[in-house]
Amino acid sequence: MVAVAEEPAKARRLVRRRRANVTGGRQHSHRVMVTPEEEALLLQRAEEHRVTVPRLLIESALAPTGETPTERRNAVVELFAVHRLLAGIANNVNQMAKAMNATGEVQAEMVATLRAVRRVAERIDDAVDRLGQS
Repeated sequence: MVAVAEEPAKARRLVRRRRANVTGGRQHSHRVMVTPEEEALLLQRAEEHRVTVPRLLIESALAPTGETPTERRNAVVELFAVHRLLAGIANNVNQMAKAMNATGEVQAEMVATLRAVRRVAERIDDAVDRLGQS
């Protein structure tokens, strides 16, 4: 069985609030003045994405498709978490099937459920592959 409590801890290890260092450092800086209301919104959004405000501003401004690298990474992390959870569920369903097999009675609902779990897992795998290619 998958321990659901472990999922957020694993996901946090993949998250980096600041951008990675670059050789030679960053040569330019910009100063942006905001109202208290704008600051509150920026802080809220940065916290939602678990990044710093400067990283949020840069990624938002430079994202070619409207999707920031942080949003994309978070989507991939979530897909992997869902995949692990689904694998745990499939394992539990398989254990139920084994118990039913011990009695000699295999129910049609169990077979259909196992097929559905497999189809969903394959769809998640395909989605992760597509995210990695684009």
